[in-house]
Amino acid sequence: MSGTSSRAPERAWSVGTASGMFPFLGCGIALLRRPLEFLRSLPAHGDLVEIRLGLQRAWVVCHPELVQRMLRDTRTFDKGGPLYDRLRALMGDGVVTCPAAEHRRQRRLVQPAFRPSRVAGHTELMAEEAESLCHGWRAGQQVGVSADMLALTTRVISRVLFSDSLDAATTAEIRRCLAVVVRGLFVRTVIPIDALFRLPTPANRRYRHAVGRVHAIVDAAIAERRRGAPRDDLLGTLLAATRGDGEEASVTDREVRDQLVSLLLTGAESTALCLTSVFSLLARHPEAERRLHAEVDAVLAGRRRPGPADLPRLVYTRSVVTETLRHWPPGWLFTRVTTRETDFAGCRLPRGSTVVYSPYLLHHDPVSFPDPDRFLPERWLPGQDAGASHGAMIPFAAGSRTCLGDTFSMAEATVSLATVAARWRLRHLPGPVEPPRPAATLGPRSLVMTCESRNRDNTSTGLPIGR
Repeated sequence: MSGTSSRAPERAWSVGTASGMFPFLGCGIALLRRPLEFLRSLPAHGDLVEIRLGLQRAWVVCHPELVQRMLRDTRTFDKGGPLYDRLRALMGDGVVTCPAAEHRRQRRLVQPAFRPSRVAGHTELMAEEAESLCHGWRAGQQVGVSADMLALTTRVISRVLFSDSLDAATTAEIRRCLAVVVRGLFVRTVIPIDALFRLPTPANRRYRHAVGRVHAIVDAAIAERRRGAPRDDLLGTLLAATRGDGEEASVTDREVRDQLVSLLLTGAESTALCLTSVFSLLARHPEAERRLHAEVDAVLAGRRRPGPADLPRLVYTRSVVTETLRHWPPGWLFTRVTTRETDFAGCRLPRGSTVVYSPYLLHHDPVSFPDPDRFLPERWLPGQDAGASHGAMIPFAAGSRTCLGDTFSMAEATVSLATVAARWRLRHLPGPVEPPRPAATLGPRSLVMTCESRNRDNTSTGLPIGR
């Protein structure tokens, strides 16, 4: 095999085929109707499994070692395939979707906003927004956790990108647009038949309208900034780059928008789904919830919210977030495309082949994670091996295209969880609990829970938490 695969001794990989039930849709219907079950059925066919998506062939990588090889060989396996073809219509060629040849330059441009030193400075605004959110809750109130978490993360990322938070009406519109976009992206990925999505159906019109509104909102923010004073945020950095400041070639106006749209949508949606999943899982695992509350109470010691110095001490809180990312990873299905003919796992893949990998599938590999369906934050406490040594834990991908916001996202989820958990316990409503729903991302999308004040758990601190 070319690239990284030639540097490691080969083992006997197994290659198989999963047949589709429908001649023209292939496995797309199975992916739409029962995607998680379908994915977990594939390792029985082999380490690399051929499937059909519409009229196209694709190969699903089921073994963590093969996934690591693929992700670290960006010259052979570039971002592309049905998912990224659709994402580029939304995000353009920003840092999330750009080809490998452009990635290093673009990453260097936006990375400073997400360096650990800047993330530490952002923890105050993360905690401030989380405190503001749950300050409006009342004991016994039913709250839309999915909607509230998306509103929270949209405000946080908008402040990082644009300094000022989007107003309430704009945040609500972004939230509505995201719901339409993520569903539309998934359908377009698993059934990549372009003609279907050019039809003037209500769903197609809603999707196009949502994409257009996201672009318009970002364009308006850029135009307003050009008329105002410079600010020290990512938009300011990008606008300075359009003037060719420094040694790098100047950045185009289109690239400014592409970067902001990419970071706004990925920075809001994924972390919101992670937090929503956290609260849903904690409500079903009282021992994990108890340990979380005990740690938060000890670390905060009566303070209203955590600060940068508290992050290293919130060990179990971070473990809850990490286990949630393993259990229900928001980014659960991705595609790559081969840039040249290559031998992969003993299978000759033509140039332009679509290769699929699933963090959800790897995160539920019983070899890497014993009892994978159990929610066990203890897997990630210091001294535990978990699945890291197997390369199976990849909520933020791997290699040179590891998510540049991974440190930021972990800090945001940990700080937000600690801030809310210091005040409130969230309980599921009677009846069935909403399962995670796969679309372009994975997680509960309309979760409603009941607030329960933790006042009585904190009488010794003298702080009226939750009021």
